[in-house]
Amino acid sequence: MNNGAATPERSPLASPPPPAQAPSPTPPPTTQPLDWRFSQVFGERGAGEEVQDVDIISAIEFNKSGHHLATGDRGGRVVLFERTDVKDHGSRKEAEKADYSISGHPEFRYKTEFQSHEPEFDYLKSLEIEEKINKIKWCQEANGAVFLLSTNDKTVKLWKVQEKKVKKVSQMNLDRSTAPINGRPGGVGSPNGTISNGGVGTLASLRLPVVTCQETSLCASTRRVYTHAHDYHINSISNNSDGETFISADDLRINLWNLEISNQSFNIVDVKPTNMEDLTEVITSAEFHPTHCNTLAYSSSKGSIRLVDMRQSALCDTHSQIFEQHEAPGSRSFFTEIIASISDIKFSKDGRHILSRDYMTLKLWDVKMNSGPVLTLQVHEYLRPKLCDLYENDSIFDKFECCQSGDGSRVATGSYSNIFRVFGSGSGSNEATTLEATRNPTRRQLQNPGRTARSLNTLRAVRRGAESTGIDANGNTYDLSTKLLHLAWHPTENLIACAAANSLYMYYA
Repeated sequence: MNNGAATPERSPLASPPPPAQAPSPTPPPTTQPLDWRFSQVFGERGAGEEVQDVDIISAIEFNKSGHHLATGDRGGRVVLFERTDVKDHGSRKEAEKADYSISGHPEFRYKTEFQSHEPEFDYLKSLEIEEKINKIKWCQEANGAVFLLSTNDKTVKLWKVQEKKVKKVSQMNLDRSTAPINGRPGGVGSPNGTISNGGVGTLASLRLPVVTCQETSLCASTRRVYTHAHDYHINSISNNSDGETFISADDLRINLWNLEISNQSFNIVDVKPTNMEDLTEVITSAEFHPTHCNTLAYSSSKGSIRLVDMRQSALCDTHSQIFEQHEAPGSRSFFTEIIASISDIKFSKDGRHILSRDYMTLKLWDVKMNSGPVLTLQVHEYLRPKLCDLYENDSIFDKFECCQSGDGSRVATGSYSNIFRVFGSGSGSNEATTLEATRNPTRRQLQNPGRTARSLNTLRAVRRGAESTGIDANGNTYDLSTKLLHLAWHPTENLIACAAANSLYMYYA
């Protein structure tokens, strides 16, 4: 029987029911906006303090459990943070039952840091290779040690970080009265604690120092170095769910690596044309499916996302699915392809959706429906009248990242003026919160979040914004020199870590 919540699936041959018997549609579920609060900040700069370029954070990543957080900067350093407010439990079941978010304020502490990459120079190509960390990905833990991958433009490295006990000598000499002499306690056989050396002279008794382990230190060591496989800058790395392989992607190729083999990789995607003058698009981001080890997705500068199945062929140049949204006729301009370029893609935790970020919008795609995005969120629509200025100062090429909550109900991305935006992605949700990366974030509800449902066939401009320079859609000034490009969402809790220049801010709800 039908309880009115949904219409059961009928056979195509069955006659349709009369209109009067059609059940009333169930209202879409709505979620209350989260109350975001400031949690912590690391590396906060003082008033008037200049930030060195090497200290600017360029990558953020939580590990699978959320107990560790890693950041990389333009100076090639990787900094690790550890969760401290989570208590140890006797069994895994007890840990799963515990609700850490209710216990209160999530807290992380600085754990360690290490120099991952150094600046290099390619003499064959007369090219300087920056030490900047482009991406960080956590690997599976083993034997109490954590493993992570870090990459700059050319080289991927596998790091192992583990605790090592530091042995200290607490006492250099034992008491002479109890010092052993030739295997016997002191004083036996010699009145002064010495032994005869064949009548030639005397030899002082052997006294052993007392060694104790008083403290532990963290040691980071390079386990593998994966190099000489990319002619262009690496923009993405992603671990496979099999725990054995990972991919690295540059502008034109995607390579498959085995974690244990550093001198060999397999080229699985190659979009390089025979004649480089025919090049029309490049790869901008790539990621493995969270559970299907044979599936990966990669985005392009033309605004498309391709899903490939590695079981189909060794070279995955033919995609199994493509997700793209075409511009409405007559709406193309000089900036159309530039702002359509996807800067970041993320699979949802269950692998059913793909979140993508281009310069203007945040889009959510259903992997089983490639006719268009199921949700389009306007992020920078107020900047549309300023595209010429943004092109002149290169701001239009900024690459903003995106992230999604573990339950898939919300998405987030960064913007200018060191702000980030959190949107509800569930059906019927109008949640759209703007927060500034400061100790006292100004939380305000967007009057018009620019939400476009799947039923709309064209991408319509929600609003043109104020015409005066430096005014956003809400009448607030914006600063193009301060931008929040990198952020990450905790895998199980409503906790967001974001980077504003050299400062790492954390917020919880």
